[in-house]
Amino acid sequence: MNLFNPYCYVIMSRMKCCHACKHALDIASKIGRKDVCPHCRADLYCCSNCSFYDPSASKQCREPVADAVKEKGKANFCDYFRFAERSGNDESEAERSRKQLEDLFKA
Repeated sequence: MNLFNPYCYVIMSRMKCCHACKHALDIASKIGRKDVCPHCRADLYCCSNCSFYDPSASKQCREPVADAVKEKGKANFCDYFRFAERSGNDESEAERSRKQLEDLFKA
């Protein structure tokens, strides 16, 4: 069984992954505001990669004193940023529902 795959949704251990392309990232140092994904060039220091990001929360952030950010996928200056570690089982409820709906109507 081959456990290595560059995409986070296949790997079962928790790791840092790009929000845009889902590639696993080998990051040993702290993420800077200008850092980008080596695979797709998406900003890494953004709400979509933050452990506080929650689409159902107020301002879509679980950090109560953080400022509101309009573009969640773009780099920002938030002092509370903490890179989220995801596992292969992390899916939003919307993604699970969408997959179930697609499976239901497959011909």
